[in-house]
Amino acid sequence: MKINNLKRVTKNRKTAIVGRGGKRGKTSGRGGKGQTARAGHKIRPEWRDIIKKIPKLRGEGKSGSLNSRNEKLWPVNIGQLETVFSNGDSISPSILVKKGILEIRLGKNPKVKILALGDLTKKLNIKGCKVSGEAKTKIEKAGGTVK
Repeated sequence: MKINNLKRVTKNRKTAIVGRGGKRGKTSGRGGKGQTARAGHKIRPEWRDIIKKIPKLRGEGKSGSLNSRNEKLWPVNIGQLETVFSNGDSISPSILVKKGILEIRLGKNPKVKILALGDLTKKLNIKGCKVSGEAKTKIEKAGGTVK
């Protein structure tokens, strides 16, 4: 066997012949003339300037990150409960909405916190509401319960 008798397993690849040379012909993927046709060209994107002009929202919770975690509590004073409810009544956010003390917020019963402003002489049973420490002592002193 001689070298001139050997045949290749794979054929030679032929490069595509294009008029002006280069990878794909004419401008070789670089478009027209000028800055965009040169090596190392970089044009600043227009949207970057637009973004820089938008003011930043500073401070925690401005973007709504903390607003979703910390739901607002609606205050109700013991003095209001004294005037609206009778002795032995149970109190919950839905009952407070029915009595007209609170309004439905965003289609839901509001979260309620009972505060100690006013005096309480009636026995009231409170469920599903947050209660301040002083209000809890006043409610329990009048004979009521907090759950």
